Amino acid sequence: MAAALPGSDPRLACPIAPVVDIVFSRWTTPILWVLHTYGRQRFVELERRITRITPKVLTQRLRQLERDGLVVRTYHAEVPPRVEYEISELGRSLAPLFAHLADWSTENLPRVEQARAAYDAGS
Repeated sequence: MAAALPGSDPRLACPIAPVVDIVFSRWTTPILWVLHTYGRQRFVELERRITRITPKVLTQRLRQLERDGLVVRTYHAEVPPRVEYEISELGRSLAPLFAHLADWSTENLPRVEQARAAYDAGS
């Protein structure tokens, strides 16, 4: 078996790559944002707040976030059963990162759009 080439592991080339994979996958950020902003939510409430996500994908993402320790799932054994999701302490620790990204977005997205328009006009 051949040895791995230096730099072939993206985690070694970019130490934040695993964090980006966890936090910035397609639906993770909206789920964490909603839970951080609105607090504990039932599944149907998350569906209503995050438009265009399918129930299957929401279930998959919530399970992954629970596995990663970013979301806490609470099952209430009542009739009918009730399940609630909330952001964990670990998930809340991402709030400063999201705040910086929101600030960056406000300050820089217009420049990104201008750059795209200029690039597309030159193509």
